[in-house]
Amino acid sequence: MDELLPAHGLLHGVPLPVPGSGVPLPVPLTGPSPMRYPAPGTVSITGGAPSFDLNATVRRNERIDEGDTGGIAVKATTPDLLRVLRGEVRSGSWLNAATGRYPSVVLGHVSAERLGITKPGQQVWLGDRYFTVTGILAPLPLAPEIERSALVGWEGAKRLLGFEGHPTSVYERSDDAVVQEVRKVMAATVDPRNPQNVKVTDPSSALRAKAATEGAFSSLLLGLGGIALLVGVANTMIISVLERRYEIGLRRSLGATRGQIRIQFVTESLMLSGLGGLAGVALGAAATGVDAHTGGLPWVVPLWAVGGGFGATLVIGTVAGLYPAVRASRLSPTLALHAA
Repeated sequence: MDELLPAHGLLHGVPLPVPGSGVPLPVPLTGPSPMRYPAPGTVSITGGAPSFDLNATVRRNERIDEGDTGGIAVKATTPDLLRVLRGEVRSGSWLNAATGRYPSVVLGHVSAERLGITKPGQQVWLGDRYFTVTGILAPLPLAPEIERSALVGWEGAKRLLGFEGHPTSVYERSDDAVVQEVRKVMAATVDPRNPQNVKVTDPSSALRAKAATEGAFSSLLLGLGGIALLVGVANTMIISVLERRYEIGLRRSLGATRGQIRIQFVTESLMLSGLGGLAGVALGAAATGVDAHTGGLPWVVPLWAVGGGFGATLVIGTVAGLYPAVRASRLSPTLALHAA
């Protein structure tokens, strides 16, 4: 979460439909940010951007059936949206005051995949004409609906698609410390007359829940791995004791004490688990490197993770080797040699 939302929180306000009301969303659009003017007595808002779901479809060309939309929505928005969502353009450029007035469109990365668009400059059939793709967005985990949208400029939507200029959604960003306070007053700020018609959501809460779920899953896998290592080493050492009874009996006959037998098997257990730990660290680092290279991320393996993982294998190996070592030390030399 800290990487996705450094020092800022995101809220999404959506007016709920009221049959027969016919009341447009009264969000002021006279300024660089439509949510710049909060209600009296409320906290300040650092950024906001509107969007509107247009009654239009986007297809690869005009020959494709109009009903085959691929689940892609067409939205009108302002240049502030990308800044508010902390998004990035994977290729091409974002909408600006110039391109937003003409038949140009920016695609979410899912929309681009579904339309088969791989680079800017290609065209798609939007509404009743071709629009030129000027950019393709990088993934936006905080706004999955934008990933599956085709975004056109506010003024261009008015001129070319019959847009009246009233947004249906507002994205707002504020400091983390005041997110809940902003959430309480956002509905009344967006629509003072009918605040009950505005639905306010917190996309970052979904990411926090996802992170918590992934953390619990990682802890579960770590616990299962520890149990598997414990049982595996213990079973291996017990089988080793059973198969080496003659060796144990011979050593005891030659004067080896029970303590020496115990140290021998605990040492072997440590060596076995240590080699397994080194192999695990190497395989984990390699898997992390491959995943980082595939995702275009830096390859970072914390030293504490390497040391902690290797140390955990040694501790588990010691615990797993204690019972087989004690069992081996208690074997009678006479019975061990006779059984062999």
